[in-house]
Amino acid sequence: MAQAPAAPAATAKADPRVAIAKRFGDIKLEDVRMSPVSGVYEVTRGSEISYVTADGRYAILGDMIDIDADANLSENRRRTIRARIIETIPDSEMVVYSPRDPKYTITVFTDIDCGYCRRLHSQIAEYNRLGIRVRYMFFPRSGPNTDSWHKAEAVWCSSNRNEALTRAKNGEDVKSPKCPSDIVKRDFELGQKLAVDGTPAIFLQSGEMLPGYAPPGQLARYLKTGKM
Repeated sequence: MAQAPAAPAATAKADPRVAIAKRFGDIKLEDVRMSPVSGVYEVTRGSEISYVTADGRYAILGDMIDIDADANLSENRRRTIRARIIETIPDSEMVVYSPRDPKYTITVFTDIDCGYCRRLHSQIAEYNRLGIRVRYMFFPRSGPNTDSWHKAEAVWCSSNRNEALTRAKNGEDVKSPKCPSDIVKRDFELGQKLAVDGTPAIFLQSGEMLPGYAPPGQLARYLKTGKM
């Protein structure tokens, strides 16, 4: 009995993510993933999110909202990305002020010459009393090779960084020998990646970003209840 001809092998379906990543050029394959909407892919650059059609031709800017769930899917995704990025930085590479038994941890991008940053730091004891551990990273808004940048480097290169940061935020001139470190540069670039455009920028452990100063009592209430 004659055998039926073998069916032709199925052609492997091309992964649209490959074409999308190639079209954008500056993103990796893992930066592209399927969105909840069929035929639309999510593209991430740092914590920035956009949406692209499967052929890479059309980009959709703006947040994606799940109306039934009343949820901002884009912001939820941003928070996950921010939290993951910040978690890669150990406490030893930040300036940390902590109570004995912290209830909450915040990471603050700070500029030594920023008025509201100085106001926040003047109340550091109260944040700690309320159980809030404050981890500082540097974000000199004026950019590299400026007075604010050099002040941040002097603080980091000091033998007692906590004391030096407090002195600098009080307007004192901190002197310290240069040390072989790119911490300020690393922090500044990380802040840009996280879309920090002003200081203080407060990041919660969830990845939520609170732009601007929040008084100790108000912040503690928000951390406990989710309401300002």
